[in-house]
Amino acid sequence: MLILSSTLPTPFSTFTLHADRSHRILSASPTFGSLFLQKKLVTCSFSRCNIKDDGVQNADVLHYNKNLRRTFLFLLVSLGFFPTLPSSGKTKNKNPYDEKRLLEQNKRVQRENNAPEDFPNFVREGFQVNVVTTDNYVKRDSGLIYRDFEVGKGDCPKDGQQVTFHYVGYNESGRRIDSTYLQGTPAKIRMGTKALVPGFEEGIQDMRPGGKRRIIIPPELGPPVGPSTFFSAKQFEVFDVELLSIQDCQRRTIGFYSDVVCS
Repeated sequence: MLILSSTLPTPFSTFTLHADRSHRILSASPTFGSLFLQKKLVTCSFSRCNIKDDGVQNADVLHYNKNLRRTFLFLLVSLGFFPTLPSSGKTKNKNPYDEKRLLEQNKRVQRENNAPEDFPNFVREGFQVNVVTTDNYVKRDSGLIYRDFEVGKGDCPKDGQQVTFHYVGYNESGRRIDSTYLQGTPAKIRMGTKALVPGFEEGIQDMRPGGKRRIIIPPELGPPVGPSTFFSAKQFEVFDVELLSIQDCQRRTIGFYSDVVCS
């Protein structure tokens, strides 16, 4: 075991070392003289050391010589005589050509999936996604993007009311993932019960009966992700929604039975 204590040396200072052969403990401090070893006189430089002791063999001299060199090297490195160079990471600059290529690739895939007209494009590079739409779309502060094809008439739904609607769901590639039209039955849900995806409920809460809207839901407002859910990745989801009607609801209690009736 080698125990070393040191103060910051200067380029022109020498060191006074004291060694005990039984414990091999070295202590170094900057002095302006020769190097002294207990019961031995040591004249040492960074290249070679001479030890005068009739009882020490050449192997011991070489051993001490190597230890001293390692000690000096450790001091120089740890005390900052060889400063480390600052690391500089290369940042990847955006290439307009790559962005255009990714946009054209997304358009091509959407055409192959028969995406509807004026469908938004998604330029995905890693975890960063740029949504490309026409000027007909509106973006809210929450990140939700939508476009009204028909506004509809009447009042907007309120919390506690039931909405009846049709929808078609798409992924970023324009592929249809769900449709109530194909199922033949519209969806019904009560507003304000957290039964809908947050972005979906936000997208229809200001619609009117008869209205048709396309909703682009960002991942932070989207459905949960995991093996037990339908969605397997953090992606934007697109829904074409047609709001059919709004019904008032009230709770009905008969004996020990209670439910909610909407009409």
